[in-house]
Amino acid sequence: MNLLKAALSVSAMTFLSRITGLIREIIGFNLFGASAAMDAFQVAWRIPNLLRRLFAEGAFSQAFVPVFAEYKTRRGETETRVLADRIASVLALILFVVTLIGVIAAPVLVYVNAWGFAANPEKFDLTTQLVRITFPYIFFISLVALSAGILNTFSAFKTPAFTPVLLNLSVIACALFLAPHINPPILALAWGTFLGGIVQLAFQIPALRKINMVPRISLAAWKFRKDEGVARVLMLMAPAILGVSVAQISLLLNTQIASFLQTGSVSWLTAADRLMEFPSALLGVALGTVLLPSLVKHHAEDNPAEYSRLLDWGLRLTLLLTLPAAVALALLATPLIATIFQHGEFRAQDVMMTRAALVAYSVGLTGIILVKILAPGFYARQNIKTPVKIAIFTLVVTQLFNLAFVPLYRHAGLALSIGLGACVNAGLLYFFMRKQNIFVPQPEWLAFVLKIAVALYVMGVVLFWLSGADTEWLTSTTPAKCWRLALVICAGAFTYFASLWFMGFRLRQFSSRLT
Repeated sequence: MNLLKAALSVSAMTFLSRITGLIREIIGFNLFGASAAMDAFQVAWRIPNLLRRLFAEGAFSQAFVPVFAEYKTRRGETETRVLADRIASVLALILFVVTLIGVIAAPVLVYVNAWGFAANPEKFDLTTQLVRITFPYIFFISLVALSAGILNTFSAFKTPAFTPVLLNLSVIACALFLAPHINPPILALAWGTFLGGIVQLAFQIPALRKINMVPRISLAAWKFRKDEGVARVLMLMAPAILGVSVAQISLLLNTQIASFLQTGSVSWLTAADRLMEFPSALLGVALGTVLLPSLVKHHAEDNPAEYSRLLDWGLRLTLLLTLPAAVALALLATPLIATIFQHGEFRAQDVMMTRAALVAYSVGLTGIILVKILAPGFYARQNIKTPVKIAIFTLVVTQLFNLAFVPLYRHAGLALSIGLGACVNAGLLYFFMRKQNIFVPQPEWLAFVLKIAVALYVMGVVLFWLSGADTEWLTSTTPAKCWRLALVICAGAFTYFASLWFMGFRLRQFSSRLT
């Protein structure tokens, strides 16, 4: 399997997901602006999203994929299918209980996540109502994550990567067609989220059936906890839950802080984060998704040289593409936000407030993506304790950053703290990976980094010159902004890759067949 081709395939599907997600945000901000209702929805959405990362893309995937891939490599199809059935049964039972508790305890969850909303009873009650509608999403999306783990292990990457598009389309449809008919209209976004979870799960079933791996859920789920494979996954989940919980505690603390800041702070951070998700998902998620099963395979085959070479490939490709994205987001923050979001109720002030958050986020973009590449290097070896210890330390450091930066930069200080914390996380993961002799860099890293630095400088000059003054972007018409932004981005990308080409970079250097 050519991993570059697989990563590009996942990136293409992820790009569709992020484009539709961006359209979803544009429609939402166009209808509701950076208002109290939009803040309420963003907090309500973050609560099941937090648990999704805990049960789905986070702790569960980190624990399940290495064990499942090992079963596939060493034990054959029958035992692998039995493991999938039993894991699905246990997961469904846990999720049902968690969902039931979440719906009942919605007011408590709002207090825990956005205590500042309690000062506004109407806003608090609306957030509670939104939580009760969106919370069952965690049940469906966690089962989607199980299905995605199975499909990715069988190198069927496209279906899981495309699935999030369906959530975005569901929310968009409800925003456009349901919102005018319900009161308050913001509830339409919550019902779109609920419906999106069901549609995503249903979409995975044909792909699972094609590889004969549709999990069968049994009512005897509790008995399966003692099964060898299930027990191993649960044992690995314990430290993984702690590790992911640390990241979510950091997000929770940041949301709490934002809830005490001026109205709109949560929405401004959300809009900036939406733009950050483009490079983060297209690069970090795509590479992490395709790397993990191959790393597990090399570890199971006791092939440390290929294991290290695969990590080296991932790190080089990440820096090659992430660093220009970070520079571009910082230099083009106002053009991007003004072009994409400045419509309807999203005003010029909202553009500048979101710009501050996006520039702050861009500082840590490379660290955020490197974590997604470095962490699988530990997960594939079923070593979750090291990333967990690093995550706990990072939580403390991030909150110290908050103490320093939030009084100075308000909501942008929160974004800056997250980015710098991610850089600390990535640096420590790399340090311990070298210390434990998991990764040995291939030759010519210094020349590689210097060439990228030269290309970044040339690209930065071009972007700064072409982008012009912020006031031009705030007052231009939308068509004029779209054409100009497209020109600036194309010029910057051409300059960067042309500079690399003149210095000897070629695509074939990154497209070798890695298995």
